[in-house]
Amino acid sequence: MSVGRPLVEVRGIRYGYPGGAAALQGVSLQVSAGERLAVLGPNGAGKSTLLLHLNGLLLPAQGSVLVDGIVVSEATARETRRRVGFVFQNPDDQLFLPTLLEDVAFAPLNDGQPGPAAEARARATLRELGIEHAADRAAHHLSGGERRLAALATVLVSRPDVLVLDEPTDALDARGRRRVVDLLRGRPETLVVATHDLAAAAALCERAVVLDEGVVVWDAPLDRLLAAHPFLERHGLMAPLPDQPSGAPKRQA
Repeated sequence: MSVGRPLVEVRGIRYGYPGGAAALQGVSLQVSAGERLAVLGPNGAGKSTLLLHLNGLLLPAQGSVLVDGIVVSEATARETRRRVGFVFQNPDDQLFLPTLLEDVAFAPLNDGQPGPAAEARARATLRELGIEHAADRAAHHLSGGERRLAALATVLVSRPDVLVLDEPTDALDARGRRRVVDLLRGRPETLVVATHDLAAAAALCERAVVLDEGVVVWDAPLDRLLAAHPFLERHGLMAPLPDQPSGAPKRQA
């Protein structure tokens, strides 16, 4: 897969939660346009905290994050969040209106689109993800896999350049997991995904960053990481079992 210019740049960011240990300790990395990056590490490593910085949901105590050359800040949050779409680990953080159609239409309405145009875009996004049949349902009436896709739809409706996903296969059964992975494999956006599911990471991403205690301890091709079993064990990770899908992702032309 060819990649382009640096689209996301993380420059020495540090962040700590009140009363707790430092969550990020000078993290630096770049994500190029078209790239697919897995962010891996044990619980408490700083993965979610890093992801929340990529579109300004958190702002660093030190260092900076740039999206297509724009420094992420309170002043630029609207623009950077349009470019970088964040899908939370828990779909309930993004699905809160009476119907799925209303949830997906919320972002274009908030951006000032007229109601009919916002609804048309929302329906087109649901159709693109194969869940238009659920447009008039409440989120709690959807399956786990459908809820994951519904949360993704609330982000894709804004047509971001970068998709950032926190544990997109968490708590899914095999069918739901495959459905989400297969859909993401076919997406054209730049992808940053934090996950404990190394089989899903291998199916989606070419490069891996491993965080441990808020520090980057690996930044290299994912296939090399999967072969480094002692390293994986030291950092609380486990290679996919032999019957789990792995290997380089396939992208649609």
